[in-house]
Amino acid sequence: MSLPTRVVGGYKAAINNPNVSEEAKDHAREAIDELQQDPETQATREGYQEDKDETRVNAGYKATLKNPNVSEEAKEHAREVLEKKQAI
Repeated sequence: MSLPTRVVGGYKAAINNPNVSEEAKDHAREAIDELQQDPETQATREGYQEDKDETRVNAGYKATLKNPNVSEEAKEHAREVLEKKQAI
């Protein structure tokens, strides 16, 4: 994640924190609205989503390798995919 995504996360945490004043929460909401309209934030979020999806796919293939209920053919396929992606 890059800076805009982390900043938005910080503001969201402030909004949900019972120890933060309503004035600060209002400021956080305004800041989130501005950041979400920023093209850099949008590009960062899209890139993060793509990375996250790829991570989940790789995790599924890695789980296949360790699952005793999966055929050797499926394990070999998973191994080939992960090697091609240089994920193992």
